[in-house]
Amino acid sequence: MGRRYAFTLIAAALAGLWGAGLALSYWEGRAAFLDRVEAPLADLRFLIRGPRPAPDGVTIVAIDDQTIHAAGSYPLSRATMARLVSALGRMKPKVIALDILFIDPGPAEGDLALADALRGAPSVLAAAGQFRRDSHRPHERTDAREGLPAAQSLLLPLELLTRVAAVGVVNIATDASGVPRHVPLLLQSDGRIIPSFPLRAVSIAVNRDPVLHSDGIDIGGTSTSTERGYALPLRFYGPGGTVRTISAGQILNGNVAEDAVRDKVVVIGATVTGGGDSFPTPFDPVLPGVEVLATAIAHLMEGDGLVRDRHVRLIDATMAVVLPVLFVLLLSWHRSIWGFASIAGIAILWICVTVVAFMQGVWLSAALPILASAPPVILFGAARIWLDRSRAERLTVQSRTLQSFQHPRLTERLTKDSTFLIKPVRQQAAVIFIDLSGFTGLSEILPLDETREVLRSFHTLVDQEAVGNHGIVASFMGDGAMILFGLPDPSPQDAGHALAACVALCMRTESWLATLPQPIASRIGFKIGAHYGRIIASRLGGDSHQHITATGDTVNVASRLMEVAAAHHASLALSDALYDAAGPARSVLESGVLDGPFATSIRGRAGSLPVWLWRKRSTEARWGKP
Repeated sequence: MGRRYAFTLIAAALAGLWGAGLALSYWEGRAAFLDRVEAPLADLRFLIRGPRPAPDGVTIVAIDDQTIHAAGSYPLSRATMARLVSALGRMKPKVIALDILFIDPGPAEGDLALADALRGAPSVLAAAGQFRRDSHRPHERTDAREGLPAAQSLLLPLELLTRVAAVGVVNIATDASGVPRHVPLLLQSDGRIIPSFPLRAVSIAVNRDPVLHSDGIDIGGTSTSTERGYALPLRFYGPGGTVRTISAGQILNGNVAEDAVRDKVVVIGATVTGGGDSFPTPFDPVLPGVEVLATAIAHLMEGDGLVRDRHVRLIDATMAVVLPVLFVLLLSWHRSIWGFASIAGIAILWICVTVVAFMQGVWLSAALPILASAPPVILFGAARIWLDRSRAERLTVQSRTLQSFQHPRLTERLTKDSTFLIKPVRQQAAVIFIDLSGFTGLSEILPLDETREVLRSFHTLVDQEAVGNHGIVASFMGDGAMILFGLPDPSPQDAGHALAACVALCMRTESWLATLPQPIASRIGFKIGAHYGRIIASRLGGDSHQHITATGDTVNVASRLMEVAAAHHASLALSDALYDAAGPARSVLESGVLDGPFATSIRGRAGSLPVWLWRKRSTEARWGKP
């Protein structure tokens, strides 16, 4: 028992260490494989939650197929873009954010016109950070001091335009499947920290500078939670078009009411088929990139993004340590179906907690605690199964060994009830004694090995016939044996089974004696006595060893009846009580010659007893002098 507890404690400690190591990697952002597992679970929670209304403060002006068809070319010329910005500026938006890279110069008059248009309204232009080829996700390369994505270089708009408009980077962090998960709000390049496109747009819209703190950003009185490195988790509103979207063509044609733009953050971006960037999301396989940025802007304005700050991650890390230890203890304490059901129930409960929390905007990790728990549970469970199987095999060997010294039915009963026969029990039973006549004298001249072999074969046939007729050999006494019918539980058929065993023993012993070599066969015989009556079944012996047996007058009479059989040259002497109790089963005696009943005295017992004698038909019983 002590070894089992020690093994469990060691396993629980190792499970806790494994969970702690995994939690540390997760805390430091070095467990990319966890993100791969978490991503589809997050998507599933988005689908369970379903779409939700987008805030009213953001409007997308889409350069769509309709706009390109009317303009006749893509991308739109700088002059057309200038007209679009000017038209929007007259509607008094809070800010115009252009998700378009104006890196290369165009016709001079077009660039000047666009610069004039930008000067007439608060505006933000798009820049882009360039990262290593093997790191397409900005968050994969960070500065050790700030924890911010570090770009090798920046693609900046024309200087002519940056003199009249603010600049923000439009990089989006995606997972391995390309789904956008975060927008880095700050980015490093050449020792400078550049704000993101959404952060710059909101800062201009509310006319406030952002205030950074350890768990997020405050801007214009709205606090937004961020992850490590000021990464803003995206909480999608729905499929494409959930954020109010207006065609740029309608703006150019003057077909839009000013209310759709006035006092709004207006984001201009391309949604034209095959021309704009798009991303797969839980709600839409081709969500336009401009709507991803508009979603981030809405989070900063409303504070309705996902919360996955250090407090949430601390809960995740704690569960990654607690659950493996708890599951190992459950497996050890209750390795039945209830133990596994408890583990499954706790795992399902945690997943349900993550779903409910996700619906409230809190992104608890479903993958980390489960992946932290799975290996310890599998390894510990496999180890326990192996140890239990080894223990079961040892117990099986021990049981078989014990059964060699105790009848299987008694062993089974003692296994189920350790108090069996501690208190003596009085009951009806049939008792048979069988003994080899003349064997004591023969053993004085036989070699020890031959003596042992004769006894072994004799004991084997006695055991086989006793068991075959529902009896148990209570004891072997040298060249004799006592057989009981009625243990561990009495039965109305005990007497009949005893008669059948008597006849079988006579037949089988007669045949066995015929197979023995001379002079052994001519020197020995056998005698059987059988009686039915009340016995005392109990355990006898000391503290170091006990055996189950029967005592009482019935046992003594059965033993003395062997002398009656030998005195009358019969194979079997059975009491009239056994004959009567056997009922119809006494028909087995018809296979031989039955004499009686006649009254005879029993040595050591007052009075006489009605006895029957039985011999194998046409063959006299073999007997010898004791």
